[in-house]
Amino acid sequence: MALYMYKRAEHQKLYNKTTLKNLKNPDMQMMIMILLLCSVIITILFFTKGGKSNTPSSPPSLPLIGNLHQLGHHPHRSLCFLSHRYGPLMLLHFGSVPVLVVSSMEAAKEVLKTHDRVFASRPRSKIFQKFLYDGQDVAAAPYGEYWRQMKSVCVLHLLSNKMVRSFGNVREEEMSLMMEKIRKASSLPVNLSELLANLTNDVICRVALGRKYGCETDFKELMERLTRLLGVFSVGTYVPWLAWIDWIRGLDSQLEKLRNDVDEFLERVLQDHEDGDRGDRTDFVDVLLKIQREKSVGFDIDRVSIKAIILDVFVGGTDTSYTLMEWVMLGVFKAPKTNVVV
Repeated sequence: MALYMYKRAEHQKLYNKTTLKNLKNPDMQMMIMILLLCSVIITILFFTKGGKSNTPSSPPSLPLIGNLHQLGHHPHRSLCFLSHRYGPLMLLHFGSVPVLVVSSMEAAKEVLKTHDRVFASRPRSKIFQKFLYDGQDVAAAPYGEYWRQMKSVCVLHLLSNKMVRSFGNVREEEMSLMMEKIRKASSLPVNLSELLANLTNDVICRVALGRKYGCETDFKELMERLTRLLGVFSVGTYVPWLAWIDWIRGLDSQLEKLRNDVDEFLERVLQDHEDGDRGDRTDFVDVLLKIQREKSVGFDIDRVSIKAIILDVFVGGTDTSYTLMEWVMLGVFKAPKTNVVV
């Protein structure tokens, strides 16, 4: 028994010496500090209760990622489910980015009309900043003097009633071409999504760029890459300290290459308009180049702003338009009685 107690005491002394030696190790000290800091943060986030807040109701969130884990594979369905539980105004946190979810007509009116200036600026996104020339367009530019100037150019010179009516023949021609393709298909199956996508692309190309580019393989591939990357989730946008993940998975290099390819294509379009004889034909690029030359709007528009606005028109006028038409056609097919009305 005495021998056992002696050996146990010796083991305890050896253990204490080893523990003391490890605690003096700088790496061990750093690890302990990190663990203590994490414990304090978790304690504050989960167990500290503050006073009443004036913010909208919000589902419980996790540290660092916020409510990102609650989006699932179908974000629109997840947001709908959460809004039924937490109300028409719901505050979420996607990482470090606060997101206000509005899901009623009354609340949407307050946001889009009554308090529109408060919500006018778009949140900064790495993907949008790359593609849209660091916010020199209309869609991603922060609310301010530059945004008001670019908006006035679009509303008064590109989207006026006179300008829209002048392209009526373009829309009619492209619609007739699509209907002709459907007639030629006869009883064969038709890919309606592809037809509607080509229709909107061709109309926007002729209106904004002056001619159709849909038959060019490089242009199709460029638009496919653009549409795909616009919908990619960027980790660094929502969790900045994890931005290195975007670099590791190759997103940063893909964005950089696509930005250069899009800029090269738009530069070629502008150069063709400046070098060629346009005659009586007028498109959005012609209008913007004329404004730049004549300085007729009271402020300068540089070349980058022109390319940014044209890219806005193209991105905003193609994918959204044909997606809307596709859903309308789906609704018609699912409700045959409305077929007669349409």
